[in-house]
Amino acid sequence: MSLPAASVQTPVEPCDGDTASLTAALMQSRQTILPKRLMAPGPDAGQLAMILNAAATAPDHGQLLPWRFVIVPQAARECLAEVFSAALMERDASATPGQLAQAREKAQRAPLLLLVVVDGGRGDPDIDLFERMVSTGCALQNMLLMATALGYGSALTSGKALKSGGLRALFGLRPAEHALCFVSVGTVQSRKIARLRPLPADFVSTLCSDGAVVAGV
Repeated sequence: MSLPAASVQTPVEPCDGDTASLTAALMQSRQTILPKRLMAPGPDAGQLAMILNAAATAPDHGQLLPWRFVIVPQAARECLAEVFSAALMERDASATPGQLAQAREKAQRAPLLLLVVVDGGRGDPDIDLFERMVSTGCALQNMLLMATALGYGSALTSGKALKSGGLRALFGLRPAEHALCFVSVGTVQSRKIARLRPLPADFVSTLCSDGAVVAGV
């Protein structure tokens, strides 16, 4: 699979009310769909370009580009399956053949699979790993929203195998790089009932002039 060409960035006008409503509806409609519930077809080349270009709009302090994505095409899934199996054996030497098969099968799910890599050493050393992670999270959310807008399901998945030496070797990670998670995208085969979203009152407080912090806006 060839990478899409870079997009040309142009200024945009502020959103009107209709656009804001559509954006809010899109955000509310995004739902994590587990990779085992994602099937072919996945995004075509043009749609993949849109998803990746959405990542490029994330905030990036110092323009470090502290994150990158590695596409795992079908031809490379068996290599990843071997890494998943080996990582499980390293953690649990008594793993059963069924458990090893399940670990291997995880590499075969979802038509589009990408590894998310965060670089903790690139560029300005004063921009710490937490800021780089925030930028990565913004890039990921943009990608997930674009995938949703295109009609696809998506998920972020992690696991102990991400820290294994075998995975680091397979993807050629440098010492300061961290394998954060995988992104899976595909056509939704089935989905759960949408969960209730938290309300602002659940997570917003206000700092008052007397130094007190009170709940609410």
